[in-house]
Amino acid sequence: MRYIFVILGAISLQGIAQSLKPNDPFVHTFSIVARDAKTGEMAVAVQSHWFSVGTVVSWGEAGVGVVATQSFVNKSFGLRGLELLKQGKSPQEVLDILLSDDKGKEFRQVAIVDKLGRVASHTGKSCVDVASHSNGDGFSVQANMMLNDKVVPAMEKAWKENESLAIAERMIEVLKAGQQAGGDIRGKQSAALLVVSPQKTTTPWEDRLIDLRVDDADAPIPEIGRLLKVFRAYEHMNKGDLYVEKNEMQKAMEEYNLAMKMFPDNLEMQYWTAITLANNKDVMKAASMLDAIYKKDANWRELTKRLPKAGLLTVSEKDMKELLR
Repeated sequence: MRYIFVILGAISLQGIAQSLKPNDPFVHTFSIVARDAKTGEMAVAVQSHWFSVGTVVSWGEAGVGVVATQSFVNKSFGLRGLELLKQGKSPQEVLDILLSDDKGKEFRQVAIVDKLGRVASHTGKSCVDVASHSNGDGFSVQANMMLNDKVVPAMEKAWKENESLAIAERMIEVLKAGQQAGGDIRGKQSAALLVVSPQKTTTPWEDRLIDLRVDDADAPIPEIGRLLKVFRAYEHMNKGDLYVEKNEMQKAMEEYNLAMKMFPDNLEMQYWTAITLANNKDVMKAASMLDAIYKKDANWRELTKRLPKAGLLTVSEKDMKELLR
């Protein structure tokens, strides 16, 4: 009878333990929150074997800070954490408040960096092994359900060794290092990168500098690295457009050429570079570029016909015929 009682007692205790587990998203992952000491920009980068990790883990606001909330995710930690930072509380004070009334705090993993570079991190005792975090001046790396205990040290090392990079590229190197060290024991599925401005502006739509997500992929980190490269190329295109508006054509062409060097097979970049050349009276070079584009996709020729009505192509009738040859 005593043997039966012990078994029943064990079952009962197991049931109690399971009932304490929060019914929150099961997002086990590795991530980094950081502030660039040179620019003041703040960022979150994350990778997980979980669909659309960026919609759950990463939170940030310009002039305030960034938050990563993971393991059994309490999503409210993102918005609540940022609001508490805006009230002037330190990351540690914020973290203490968030955990103070959270019955599932031992299942949580949270990291916060504010606009001053102050840091606070928490890894609950019930996070699935291997789980740990490490923080330093302006950054925190954290991971749970990892294959081994080498992931967090590798991420920290990558952050410190890539100080010369822009923060977005630096964050990608940290994710690469975490994955190469072992990564999530379940494998790979999604990744995200968020970068916000050091100061809030009167144009909040511009305060979120980079917001990239790979929601479902076999190799999410290389893919988000590729997207970042595309983003940088289009930054050059946008700068070129601004120079065109100022009639600084030489600078515009320099920016367009930088974009095309990054993605030489991108027809969009080639096309608008050609249109800029045409508007700048370099019709022969523009026509040559357009001819090559039309051979790959005839729809671009049709688009060229539509541009004059919108005021995006201002050439003579003779030059227009040359551009449509």
